[in-house]
Parts: sequence; C-alpha cells; structure tokens
Amino acid sequence: MNHLEPASQSRQQQIFTVTRLNSAVRMILEQDLGLVWLTGELSNLAMPSSGHWYFSLKDMSAQVRCAMFKGNNRRVPFRPQDGMQVLVQARVSLYEPRGDYQLIIESMQPAGDGMLALRFEELKRRLGAEGLFDEGRKRPLPREPRAVGLVTSATGAALHDMLTVLERRAPDLPVFIYPTQVQGSAATAQIVSAIMLANRRAEVDVLIVGRGGGSLEDLWCFNEEAVARAIAGSAIPVVSAVGHEVDVTISDFAADLRAPTPSAAAELVAPDRRTRAQRLVHLRQRLTQAMSRHQVAARHGFVLLQKRLDHQDPKRRLEQQSQRLDELDRRLQQHLRDRLHQGERRLAGLTMRLQARSPEKLLAIGKRRHQLAEERLHALIAKRQDLARHRLAMLGARLDGISPLATLGRGYAIVRTPSGEVIRRASQVNAGQTLITTLAEGALRVRVDEVHQP
Repeated sequence: MNHLEPASQSRQQQIFTVTRLNSAVRMILEQDLGLVWLTGELSNLAMPSSGHWYFSLKDMSAQVRCAMFKGNNRRVPFRPQDGMQVLVQARVSLYEPRGDYQLIIESMQPAGDGMLALRFEELKRRLGAEGLFDEGRKRPLPREPRAVGLVTSATGAALHDMLTVLERRAPDLPVFIYPTQVQGSAATAQIVSAIMLANRRAEVDVLIVGRGGGSLEDLWCFNEEAVARAIAGSAIPVVSAVGHEVDVTISDFAADLRAPTPSAAAELVAPDRRTRAQRLVHLRQRLTQAMSRHQVAARHGFVLLQKRLDHQDPKRRLEQQSQRLDELDRRLQQHLRDRLHQGERRLAGLTMRLQARSPEKLLAIGKRRHQLAEERLHALIAKRQDLARHRLAMLGARLDGISPLATLGRGYAIVRTPSGEVIRRASQVNAGQTLITTLAEGALRVRVDEVHQP
C-alpha cells in the first residue's frame, strides 16, 4: 500500500480542468515563442463593430486564425482586403473558450520591403547563432599597415573619398584597388571573388569593403550570406564601410570592424602621425562597442520584463473577453435567426393545414370581406360626394370673390369710352369727352369738365 499511494497522488496532481489546461497552454505558447514574423495571404477578413479584426493567414499548404485588436490595427497605414499578401508580427496564443490556436497580430505591413527586412533579420539571427558575429573572433587592425586594399566600385564616389582621405593622412601608404560591382544581381559574386583574390595575393594588411549610400535594395548585395561568409573567412582583417552612418548591413556584423562611411574607414586604417588622435579613435571604438553591448543587454532585460508584464497585464484578459463577447454576439444573432426561420416555417405549415381542413371558415371570411368591401365602397362614395359638394361651395365662393360685379357692389365703378375702351389713366381722357360709367345697378353717361394729370 505504501508503494501505491505516491503513484495515486501523482496521478491526482496531473488532473486538469479544461479551463486550466487551455490557460496553461496559452501561457506556454506566449512565453516560449514570443513575437514571431510571418507572411501570408489574408482570407475570411471580418471587421465587427467592436473595432477588432479577425481573419486567417494562409499559404499554399496551411492556414492559421488571427486576431488584431483595435489598439494595434489603428496603426495599420492601409486597408487590408482578402487575398492581400502581408507581413505581420504576432504573438502565438490560444483562444481559451474554444481551445483554438491563434495569432495575436501586433503589426502588419504589405509584403515587399518588409520581406527584405525579414530576410535581413533571419540571416542575422542564423549567422549570429553560428558565432559568425562573435566579438571574440574579430581581429584588431594593424597599427602600421604595409598596404591597404579597397574592394569597391572603380567609378563610385566612395573610391574617390577613400583615396582622398588616404592621400591626406598617409600619402606614402600603397593602395591596391580590387574593382567590383556594388549593386545588382552580379555584385554578390564579384565582391566574393575580389575578397578571395586579395587573400590569394596577400599584398595588403587590411581590406576596406564598401560603397556609398543607397536604398535597402541598392545595398542588398552586402546583406547576402555569401558576402558575409567571405568577409568572416578572410585571412586579412576587413573593415565594412557600406552606405551612410544609419545604414546597417550583414557585412557590418561579419567584418572585423564597421565604419560609418567609406571616408571614416579610410581614416581608421590609415596610420595617423599624431598618436593622441589615434588613441582617441581607439577609445571611441571601444566606447561604441561597450554602448552597443550595454544596449543589447538592456534590450534583452526589457524584453524579459515585457514578457512578465504581458502575463500579468489585464489587457490580455480584456482582449480575451472582448473576443469572447464578439463570439457570443455572433452565436446569439445566428440563434435568433434560426428560431425566427423555424417559427416562420411552422406558421406556414399550420396555415396550409388550416386552409386545407376549414373551407367553411374560408367561405365566411370571403363573405365578411365582401361585406366590408361593400360597406367601404358606400362610405367612399358618400365621402367623395361630400368632398365634391364642399369643393363646389369653395369654388363658388372664390368665384364670387374675384367677380367684377362683387367689386361694383362695394361702390366701385367701371369707366369706358363710348367705343368700350376701359379708362385706367387720366391721360386717356380729354376735357369735354363723354364717358360711360357702369355701376352695380345701372350706368351713367357723363361729360368730363376737367382733367387732372398725376
């Protein structure tokens, strides 16, 4: 019995409720996977009145349900539609009420430039995991190089800038140029070949690999894995000098040293006759690296704190409850529609049965309708007659109101010439002229003694 009791207790401790199991699985998914990037096609997009978005993200072989709450979708700069290819950043989670695996979308952008950024982050992560970017494998630059090699375009402004700086700082320093394309599909292979050529010849102590500024696509050849491995595998220390100070490429991480610009790279490799200035450059480099490490550590600590906060943040429960409310509202609407359709079908069936089994009632209803229609007809005829009488009386009154006889009855008169012309102005009459004046009763023949003009 003593051997069986621990086993029984162990089995009892592993009994989960469904709610507890779903909650535990959600926490595992959100804690272990964190934020992920993925791309796919939008489908089944729904935008309820709550402001949240629900949709599926799919590719040729699979799909996954997604939810993007209104606090995040307000920052989406475009209107998503079914069939659109997008790049999203999401938290892997579980919708506990249904036990459905889903993604909580944090950000969304059209596929395109976002794919390049995704490829950049993926290659950076993979090569970093291999140790290709480790600080321990990076070599210091020679203090007094015998010669400097430049892997860049023979016609670019970057070459001119570097040669100008090298001539100013170390005019007697030999410079070897390994010309190559620095943009386009053929650039990757040419850059790799130039680095390998410099290593075979072994005629320089340090290499500067780079070009001037440009867009992400223009600089993409320096984000290719082949270029990164060629730089990391070079026996000659390499300085990466791609674009401007804000431009960061995979080559920068693989190189022994990153320079913010080609001109700055030339300053770093050229021996300075002023020892103090050289010391300042070295201290600046160490400070930059220390700040970078400190930022990475601080960023890592922030991510850990953010994860802990996410598990305790009531916003997560509010999102779950909001999604649950949308689900219950949809189910309630569907249930009401189903019950209404069932009632309509049942009523129609009962009506058909009643009509088939009760002809006397139908006859009585028909007689009643006929009687009502006859009564309405008589009432309508009487009403129309009353309206016609009332209208005739009104028209008679209006006719009396505008009749000239009514005007004459109020004391007015109509003055005409013997030929019948109506007199309206004094200028129509001359002194001594005879006029006919019509009154309400009778007429007068008058002679004009005087005419007064207005």
